[in-house]
Amino acid sequence: MAIARSVDFLVAHEIIYAAPLVAETLQLRWASCTLAPNAFFSTYEPLVTSVYPALAKLHRFGPTANGWVVKAMKAITSSWVRPLHQLREELGLRPIQHPIIGPDKHSPYLVLALFSSALAQPQPDWPANAVITGFTFYDGKPGQTLTPDLQMFLDAGDRPLVFTLGSAAVKTAGDFYASSAQTAEQLGCRAVLLLGDNPPPPNLSKAIFTSAYEPYSELFPLTKAIVHQGGIGTTAQALRSGNPALVVPYSLDQPDNAARVQRLGTARTIKREQYSISRVVNELNELMRATSYATRAAEVSAIVRAEEGGKVACDAIEAELKKLG
Repeated sequence: MAIARSVDFLVAHEIIYAAPLVAETLQLRWASCTLAPNAFFSTYEPLVTSVYPALAKLHRFGPTANGWVVKAMKAITSSWVRPLHQLREELGLRPIQHPIIGPDKHSPYLVLALFSSALAQPQPDWPANAVITGFTFYDGKPGQTLTPDLQMFLDAGDRPLVFTLGSAAVKTAGDFYASSAQTAEQLGCRAVLLLGDNPPPPNLSKAIFTSAYEPYSELFPLTKAIVHQGGIGTTAQALRSGNPALVVPYSLDQPDNAARVQRLGTARTIKREQYSISRVVNELNELMRATSYATRAAEVSAIVRAEEGGKVACDAIEAELKKLG
């Protein structure tokens, strides 16, 4: 409230639940934004979740069946949002149905869908004021480049595979990096492991390079294929790179993102519990053998690179500001 009293317009991610409260209280125009398509919970698309992945199969029965799933999800999470309903009542704000699932979480003025049109298209039950902007990429510190040691490694041989778990799944990596290193060795490929705070697996060969983090936009285009967790930021960078991917979703939006890039034809996907050396060797062999993945990855990359997510989002916000007079 203290910050917003002197502003003209507010932009907030959909899970910043204070934002609509402040905007409504101050009668302030605002935009909500979402990073991944699954946030719309559309009944016209397969609903792929980490908790109940089999629900996606109901899509074949049409939006009515998916509608039942959405209603069930609202019922399951109804207790989560009870305190927010109580707070809205205390503030004298209008009652809403559900601030996590459904249209009430979106701004009535502008909804910024900060992802590529290649990943999703507007559905009949999306908000009418939703604007697909294209991805807005995040790449660590501004101007960050590949470390000199990695650049030397890349220059010294064939393109490597890269294995990463993004910013969230990397905190629960388990045996991912050890299995990935052995997979690369069995394939006879060089590899880059982006470890975060995880220690390197023991007894690595000189064909395996490890680093806590490297800018994806610099590294991904220089690889054979990318193995990642399917977070929307990593997915965006992988699609922009023009290289195929193997996606190992852990949770949250990752299974849905994985399903989407698989349908696009740029990637294959494997469940986290199936991430064994033999299985990953087979998946990567198929990914690199079938030229269709590389071809499709290049086609989608051209779409993603042509979009200007930040610019489109700013233009949409400025259009709303002009309505203020």
